[in-house]
Parts: sequence; structure tokens; C-alpha cells
Amino acid sequence: MQPSYVGILINDKLYSRLSTGGTKYEAVGFYVEAGAKYGLTPCFFRIQDVRSGNPCIKAFVKENGRFIRKTIPMPLVIHNRAIYPGQREHNELSSWVYSGTQLFNQWNRYGKLETHQLLMNDESLRPHLPGTFEATEANINIMMEQYDKMIIKPDRSSVGRGVMLLQRAGDGWKLTYPASLGVHNKKWLNLKFKGPRLPSFLKQRFRKMKYIVQQHLPLATYQGKPFDMRVSVQRDGTGEWQVTGLVVKVAAANRFLTNVAQGGSVHQLQPILAEEYSYLPHDGIIESIHSFSLRIAKQLGTCLPHMADLGLDIGITTEGFPLFIECNGKDQRYSLREAGLLEEWRASFYNPIAYSKYLLDNCIMTVESGP
Repeated sequence: MQPSYVGILINDKLYSRLSTGGTKYEAVGFYVEAGAKYGLTPCFFRIQDVRSGNPCIKAFVKENGRFIRKTIPMPLVIHNRAIYPGQREHNELSSWVYSGTQLFNQWNRYGKLETHQLLMNDESLRPHLPGTFEATEANINIMMEQYDKMIIKPDRSSVGRGVMLLQRAGDGWKLTYPASLGVHNKKWLNLKFKGPRLPSFLKQRFRKMKYIVQQHLPLATYQGKPFDMRVSVQRDGTGEWQVTGLVVKVAAANRFLTNVAQGGSVHQLQPILAEEYSYLPHDGIIESIHSFSLRIAKQLGTCLPHMADLGLDIGITTEGFPLFIECNGKDQRYSLREAGLLEEWRASFYNPIAYSKYLLDNCIMTVESGP
């Protein structure tokens, strides 16, 4: 009997590591375990392994304790765990959907401004969203009249890369920015100017890529350092959205970014609430974060083609009011492991397989739209 395959679409780097087992943050073994539980066989392949008109692909499948590359039928359901740069790849993935493949997280690198605008369409979410606009000199000047602090960041970056802080300093302004655009930048520089004219440095950045400017949020702190949360929200074996796990990211000392790649540390929420926010109803705060995260996921799920696996960056104020920061269409998940939330970490890999089983059993077809 032919195995029931579920596809995991991956990038070249992970693909090259499968045969050696050094897959780093992507715990592919959990996909295999989940496949055994749900009667599916996960197969791992790249976009270039699919040939137009060919009903078969070459993919890695785990057999007898090791990954081997073999020819298999094109899976009917595919979970996209790859990130692609442009329209050519988007068109290729769209052609799979048009031919009948069920591809979830079809496109997982939406711009921050687009995501913000989609959420603004839900009136109940608006109080939780920071003021967000494309970073032009005119828009930043308007923001400088309204706020003393704002964040400027690339529209499509991740892990905190290229993020800058603009804040009022005396009768002028101070821009704090990374010395490099590398993932693990260690050096920060400051640039002071009077305004309203922006320094040429910023204008040059804006010409090279699209940036957004965003109101600086009044985040709660832990030991004097701001924190936010990565909330894993996924569709499960019932087809419904649910919160898989929640981990706190605390900024390094004298830093404004909470990203682990930028020096942030990971923690569990309950101890932080107990230590610094004893006056808040802890169960109620956690429930409100879960409920808010599900509202975000459902709103995006109605607007974007077949989203089913999201990592949301959510903050809270000192009064426990939830705030949306940004959405990640390819959640790295490893922060759950780093915080000791091992069951939640495992579940974040099991759920996509469970959802794949749900799709196969229910023959749900999706409607494709542009990125």
C-alpha cells in the first residue's frame, strides 16, 4: 500500500543537512514522530524538486533510522517551511495550488505594513495596534509631532535585523541603530540631529529598501528591561486555531530589542507575573493574551491564503493590556525549547502534521490570492 505522504517544503540549507542530522532549530524528528501517530509519512523537498507536468518528485524520507532521497508522488498536502524572495517563486507555488495541491502557509513573508493594514480592518483590534506607517520623511515628521519615541524597521526583516530606535533627546532627536545589518549585530551607534529634516543616513536606508515607522509601545518590564512574548498559534487536527505555546522574550540590559538573536533572553510568563505583577489577575492575563492571539490569527486567516501556522509577537502594558507588535509566517519555534517548554515545543511540530491529516480527511480546497 502506498504511504500517505505529507510534504514539508524547505530551503536549500536545511535540505543539505537532512542526511547528516544537523538540522539545528528545525526538529524534523518531531515531524516524523507525528507522522507515525497520524498515519502519514513526512517528506522533505525544495521548490526546485517539483517539475511542471511531472506527477512525482524526489524528496527525503526517513526509513530505517536515516533520511534517504527517493522518488514519490507529489503530496496532496504541503506545509511551507521555506522562505522565498520574489514573484517567480510565488507564481510557482500558486501553480501547485491551482493544480489541486493543498499548500498551507503558502506565502509566509508578508510585509509588516500589509499585515498591520489587514488587522486595522477589524475595529475591535485597533486599540491594540501601534500607529504604523511607511517610513517616509513626511510620515516620520508627523510621528515626531505625536510621539517622543518610535521604532523604524525594515518592512520584511526578521529576528530584529536592521531595527532602529528614534527618540527625543533634549531639544533634538537621537537615532540608535545597528552598526551592521547582520543577524547577530553586537554594536550600536547613536546619531543626534535637530529635525525636522532627517539625517542623510536614514534617507539612504529608505532608498535601499522599504521601512516602516511605528509608535514605540509602552511594554511591561522585567527587572527593568522591556519584554514581549512569542505566541505560537496554529491550526490543529480539528482545523481550528489554538495557542500551542507562549514564551517571554526579555531585552538585554540597556537594549530596546527583545529578539533572542539581538541578545534577548527567554523566560516563562508565570514567574515574571508572580515576581513583578502580583497585583494583576494572572490567569485572566494569560487568558486575554490567548484570546487576543486567536483573534489576530483568525483575522489574518480570513485575509491571507491558507495561513495555519503563525508566530505572533505580543506585548502587554503594566496593566496587562495586550498589544500587537508583528506577525511571523515562519515561526522559528526554538524559543519554546530554550524556555524549557518542551511539550509545547514538540506540539509546535505535531500540529502541522495533525492539520495535514485533517485536510486529507476532509478534502478542503483553498483559494489562492496574491502576496
